Amino acid sequence: MEMYSPEVMNENILKVRESIAEAAREAGRDPSEITLIGVSKFFPAEYAKQAYLLGLKDLGENRPEEMHDKKAVLDEEDIHPNWHLIGTIQSRKVRLIVGEPYLIHSVDTLSLAKEIEKRSAAKDIVSRVLLEVNVSGEESKHGFSEEELEASLPELLSLSHISLGGLMTMAPIQSREGEARAVFEKTRDLFERVKDMGVDRTCWKDLSMGMSQDYKDAIICGSTYVRIGTAIFGKRDYNYV
Repeated sequence: MEMYSPEVMNENILKVRESIAEAAREAGRDPSEITLIGVSKFFPAEYAKQAYLLGLKDLGENRPEEMHDKKAVLDEEDIHPNWHLIGTIQSRKVRLIVGEPYLIHSVDTLSLAKEIEKRSAAKDIVSRVLLEVNVSGEESKHGFSEEELEASLPELLSLSHISLGGLMTMAPIQSREGEARAVFEKTRDLFERVKDMGVDRTCWKDLSMGMSQDYKDAIICGSTYVRIGTAIFGKRDYNYV
């Protein structure tokens, strides 16, 4: 895989940041409310390092093993981004990541939450998580349905080693611009409903919505985390990992 030059990557980051700021202004929001996560999945650790040195302090990975390994490489160089785990997590791999990510975005079942609780309790830590929801009902997507989330919430709130920070979702691939907005609006509405169902409001404040193709709509709908890979790092080589 050919390494991006710092100049190209820096230009990409600046373009994305400006687009985020423009979308925020359009929505009447302060751009500082939105955190850009550079999704470095399937790229070598050198890419993650370069992005961090260019000022991108939040990096996202889909797979626990890849995040664990990249974190180890960057730790050796005393480089410590905020790591976000954004992909599906198998319960047996929770042991690899509890205590490592700044935020786990993809808690998509009650059983996974309980496993994170168990592993966090063993380390005497509190893990910050978002609950992944599937408001579009797509079979290919992971996450709680609206009904499942509301039914599971009392038990989720009883887990003392998990801090519930908000919701995460993925919209369907758009066939036309703006198509994802309905999913983001439904997720925002669910986020607001859950706010009145006993969660700690000082923690319940984040919506992780939007990727390279739809993050502007996500920001207009209230996203606080956007997960951008291709627009920063370029086309992925899926044979890398």
